Amino acid sequence: MQEQVKQQHIPVNMYGTNERLMVVTPMPGLEPENISIEVSGDGQLVLRGDLRGALKEHDGKERFLDEWRVGAYLREITLPVSVNAVCANASYGNGVLALAFPLSEQTVPARLTLERVAPSSHGQRKGNTGHPPICVHVQP
Repeated sequence: MQEQVKQQHIPVNMYGTNERLMVVTPMPGLEPENISIEVSGDGQLVLRGDLRGALKEHDGKERFLDEWRVGAYLREITLPVSVNAVCANASYGNGVLALAFPLSEQTVPARLTLERVAPSSHGQRKGNTGHPPICVHVQP
């Protein structure tokens, strides 16, 4: 019988500058396409990581300590400032999700997904990573 995987609460670091709000969180064990990021109109950030495939049991091995788990992840946070999620930068590499949201007068909601940059690449990104955002206001 296979054990049901429960969603895990993930720790988050959040900090800001005069131009951006940054959010960083560990989400090890996932493929980038299994991570979803959503900012709602009322300023809620929802991070999800869906585990794909079955976890392998270690038949015949005695477990002495079993503290580390991979996905599924869920975290909901009320953002402290208004952001433009349409113009966000998102990157995922080495099991860490990093988000940079430009500050905005009012929150512009969006749903973000990560895309692979190259088949052999270890990092994934979405948005204007490393470049100033070139973004126009999009009506939700």
